[in-house]
Amino acid sequence: MTDAWPPLVFAGLGAFHGLNPAMGWLFAVALGLHRQSRATVYAALVPLAVGHALSIAGVAGLLIAAGVLVPHDLVRMGGGLVLVAWAAYHWRFGHRHRVRFGMRTGLLGLAAWSFLMASAHGAGIMLWPALMPLCVQGGAAAAAPGPAAAAIAAVALHTAAMAAAAAVAAGIVYEWVGVAVLRHAWLNVDLIWTLALAVTGLLLLVT
Repeated sequence: MTDAWPPLVFAGLGAFHGLNPAMGWLFAVALGLHRQSRATVYAALVPLAVGHALSIAGVAGLLIAAGVLVPHDLVRMGGGLVLVAWAAYHWRFGHRHRVRFGMRTGLLGLAAWSFLMASAHGAGIMLWPALMPLCVQGGAAAAAPGPAAAAIAAVALHTAAMAAAAAVAAGIVYEWVGVAVLRHAWLNVDLIWTLALAVTGLLLLVT
């Protein structure tokens, strides 16, 4: 491992989260089509990114607190078990729990929707393997400038990558592809998401 891998992981997972329609870009496209406004599509991505960042930051804060109170190995094992359990829950029940907001929702409503969706999907705990070395005492990279500053930087990078990927996906669908094609051509991102949760959890348990 090198010092370059954590930023790449945060950015890569940010792009993955941004490409997932469940994280909000499809909602932004729907709002834009409803209001017949291209500007609405891109404006909606801002509160969606803010809500996503708040969810990630909350999970990072819990991880920092756990790292202070609990030995590193217990945090790692507990994090792995939580990820595997969340993957099982998401596979079995995730499709039944959708947070519904109307097309007339405002910026605060979009941010709240994004926060709830990211939390329900386990977006923050998916970052635990990369966050642990930065945020947990005893981790390989738990050094200056401190866990809180490292977590803030990680959340900022992750959110920037998420917003960029979401903007690209929303722009392509709104401008050229259209939403109808998603019924036939879009990948099953929920399945990939569930597998990613399970794999990262297993990696934590065995490393």
